[in-house]
Parts: sequence; structure tokens; C-alpha cells
Amino acid sequence: MILASEVTTVSLERRDVLKGILAFPAIIPASALGANGTMPPSDRIAVGCVGVGRMGGGNLRSFLRHPDVRLAAICDVQLSRREQLKSLVDSRYVDNACATYNDFREMLDRKDIDAVMIATGERWHPIIAAEAARRGKHIYCEKPLSLTVADAKAVREAVRRSGVVFQFGTQQRSTAYFRTACELVRNGRIGPLQKIVIGCSGPSGRREIEKPAPVPAGFDWDLWLGPAQWAPYSDLRASIIWLAIYDYGLGSIGGSWGVHDIDIAQWVNNSDHTTPVSVEGTGTLYDDIRDTIATWEIEYTYANGVKIHFLNRSAAIERYARYWTGTGNSVVLIGSEGWIWVSREGIKCHPDAVTRAVIGPNDKRVIFSNDHKRNFLDAIRTGQPTISPIEVAARDEMMCQMGDIAVRLTRKLRWDPVKEEFIGDAQANRRLSRPMRSPWRTIV
Repeated sequence: MILASEVTTVSLERRDVLKGILAFPAIIPASALGANGTMPPSDRIAVGCVGVGRMGGGNLRSFLRHPDVRLAAICDVQLSRREQLKSLVDSRYVDNACATYNDFREMLDRKDIDAVMIATGERWHPIIAAEAARRGKHIYCEKPLSLTVADAKAVREAVRRSGVVFQFGTQQRSTAYFRTACELVRNGRIGPLQKIVIGCSGPSGRREIEKPAPVPAGFDWDLWLGPAQWAPYSDLRASIIWLAIYDYGLGSIGGSWGVHDIDIAQWVNNSDHTTPVSVEGTGTLYDDIRDTIATWEIEYTYANGVKIHFLNRSAAIERYARYWTGTGNSVVLIGSEGWIWVSREGIKCHPDAVTRAVIGPNDKRVIFSNDHKRNFLDAIRTGQPTISPIEVAARDEMMCQMGDIAVRLTRKLRWDPVKEEFIGDAQANRRLSRPMRSPWRTIV
């Protein structure tokens, strides 16, 4: 197993001014900093955070560590949450300047905000991201991109039109294990790639029983629901369980984990520019408040013949026991001459010599990033591509949606990667979009 520790180098420097500095030093000299080693306020990237719960709160803390960032605003539909995070930000900057908002539109009205971090429920991602792009804000958007293929395409179009920087929250690309695995495969160290196995998450045996309750004080429940159909408040629905409710997400095959490893499969196969040409799958659904896919077995086929076998974790470990190391969510890359197991726990190769293989200066390399937030900030400053741009995000979302639709329709589906729709299947294509509760819609 390869274990790696890497040093994060920081490259530095509001929108036109930031983007104009194309050759900024990799290490910040003390002379470039303000008093006490801080960046001068005029040189900082002003960031507003929308959704500061589990993921968003973590992202906010990550951005706080960067001296060329000023966290200027926090938006969340829960008063207690936004006030808690405001206190954290204000204590970091030793002032009371961080503004708070209940409605993201008020925050986006601010012309002094350069970039937004979006970590709401995924039903909100396309609405907020498209609006941010229309207003010229750079975007760091948590996965998944949307609830539908149609909305993923709409966000992509909004970002293309505006030219803003976009970073998708598939941060595995910014870690050594996955980068190493990708470069080993792309340089033929296990022979031509034949198959990718993904094993992630899986069913919970506990039944989740919902008990409607009064909406807590300071919680804008109607805005939390947003474009999803109205439902009464319950502590369970507002908890992390929402990830497995189809009105809000795809469950484990999508935003709660699967999109991370689908993204790695796309990256390793050098398929960021396309998608598979067919998909088929079987599975079971939860039958309590949750109604997403609980167990699944999905197979994607690319035009180049490479297949992805995507399963819930326990099924993958049982089916592919000879490759598996550890018990966590993992990806197995199988070539004609060897294989690589990789996860957030580490990397293991067969034959062992692959583990010791060196990727030289003349070999195929991918964008180097060991800090997903830093990569986003550097792209704002330099105009260089992010490691997880909008094209990647849109196609990752398409693949998760393709898998969900195939399992629900229980038949093999053919997909056109150019038109980005199913071939000759009107029923499947109707599932590429969903109605939104008025007045919400994604505006490009």
C-alpha cells in the first residue's frame, strides 16, 4: 500500500484584477502580505457560502485557512446554523463583518462577492449555481450537480455563457492515492484498461419512521424544501436521511457517495469529454420514508469497450473478493496485465512491481492538486482550468442519473453521448427532467 503525505503550496492574489495575475509566485513572500502576515483586503477573494451544514460547514472552515480569502457572507435557512458559523468567521478575522442571509438571492445581489460555495441539498444546486453564474460569481459546488440531466445541462450552459470558474466538489481528484492510480492506468502500467469495479455504500437495515412535528423556530422550512414538493416538517426528514429521499436526492448511487467513484472511473478512463453508450441494472428500493435505491448492480459500457460494474459495497466485496483490501468504499481498476485497488484508505497494485512504478516527466500526467479549495482559488487567479470543471460535473451527473433510470425501468438502455439522451426510449427520456414546485426553476 502506498501512503503519501504532501505539502500544500499556496499560490496567490476580485475578479478582473485576480484573473489578470497570471504568473503569481507559488509561495507567498512575507512582503506581499499585510499587517501580521495577512493579505491586503483588496487582494483577497471575497467568498459567500450558501448552505453551511455538514459539508458546507466543513468547506467554510477549509476556505478560512487560506490567507487570500475573505469569507464575506453566510447564507442558510437555519438561523442557529448561520449565526454559529458567523461567530467562527468573525473570531477568525477579529471583527463583525461577516453578513448573514436567509435567502441566497439577497447574498448574490452583492457585487463585492467574487465567488460562492454551494453546499445546500442537491435539489437546490442547479438553481443557485445557474443564478450565481448569471451574476458572474465563480462557483465551488458540492456534488451532485442536480437532480436531473436537464438541470445539469442547464448549469453547464450557464457557466459556459458566463465564463466563470467552476469547481465540482469531487475532491478525490485532489488526493495522492487516486491521482497515482489514474496516472498508472493512463501510462499502461496494468496494460489496456478493461473493467472498473465500484463498490460503495449500501442499505441500512433500520426502518426509518417519520413523525411530523412543529417547525423549529428560526428554520425556514418552505425555503428548505424549495423546488421539491411540499411535505410536513419532521426531524427525520430534515436530518441526513434526506439524502435517501427521492424528492431531494438519488441516495447512495448519487450524491451521498456514488458520484465520487463514478467521477474517478471517468477520470481514469480519460472520459471526461464523453459518457458510456449503454447502461443496464437491477436493484431494490427502500420502502419507508426513503424511496431511493438501496441495493444495486449497474453495468455501463463505453464506446471503447471498457465496462464499469457499479455495485453496493457488500455485493462488490463478495463478488470481487480477490481484489478487495479494507472494508470501505473502493474502486478496482482491472487491466490486461494487472489491477489496482484504490480508496481513501490507500492503494494496492498487482503485480507488486506496479506499486513501485515511477511516473516520469515524459509520461502522461493529470492536473496536480492536493487541495481542492486551493485549486479553485488558483484557477480564479490564473484562469487555468480547475481539476473538476463544469464539463466533468455535468457528465458525472448524467451517469448517476442513467444508472438510477436503468434500475427503475429494469432494462438495458442505449445512450447517445453527443445528444445526451437515451436512444429510442421515450419513457426513459421523460425521466431526464422533473417538474419543480412553483416559483422555482433553473434559469440559464
